Amino acid sequence: MNHPNTLSVSYVKSSELPSQCPGGGLPEYAFIGRSNVGKSSLINMLAGNGKLSKVSSTPGKTKLINHFLVNNSWYMVDLPGYGFSRTSKSTRRQFSSIITRYIVERDSLTLLFVLIDVRHEPQSIDLAFIRQLGEHGVPFALVFTKADKVSRTEQHANVERFRRTLLDTWEELPPIFITSSEKKTGGEEIIAYIEGINKSLP
Repeated sequence: MNHPNTLSVSYVKSSELPSQCPGGGLPEYAFIGRSNVGKSSLINMLAGNGKLSKVSSTPGKTKLINHFLVNNSWYMVDLPGYGFSRTSKSTRRQFSSIITRYIVERDSLTLLFVLIDVRHEPQSIDLAFIRQLGEHGVPFALVFTKADKVSRTEQHANVERFRRTLLDTWEELPPIFITSSEKKTGGEEIIAYIEGINKSLP
């Protein structure tokens, strides 16, 4: 298994529309979450490059679909966040449209990692987004971020609460990962999971 720090990762392009995304059909693993969930920090940790994805103190900075090529064999995709952002309603609608079109239309999308802040109880905006994924049949996994910000007991309690909430409407739970970009934990498991999927692809 490759440790995240041994990955070869390079920025390819940023696209406004799914139709502008790179061709070639390589598998794509996209990352999405509420603004300020720690998405850029997670992507940088996975890539072993602190400057790959722009970390901002202002939520909602990612406005385009950003493709990074990993080991010349798959793409890590940084999507705009959903939810709170200091932007106008029309801009938020535009983000929402970009996200939806990419997730629903992009044939190369192999799996969507949905990031959840482990410090909070289940948020309605996350649950609504996950419900949309189910309606569209989009395969996804959950990544709980900022595990270093709470005790292990609180961490597990919040993840378990989220699991129980999902089980109200889902027969089967998606894969779950717990990460801390600060402590550099959880990244190897995500990379190993991606590599396992890649090996099973035709």
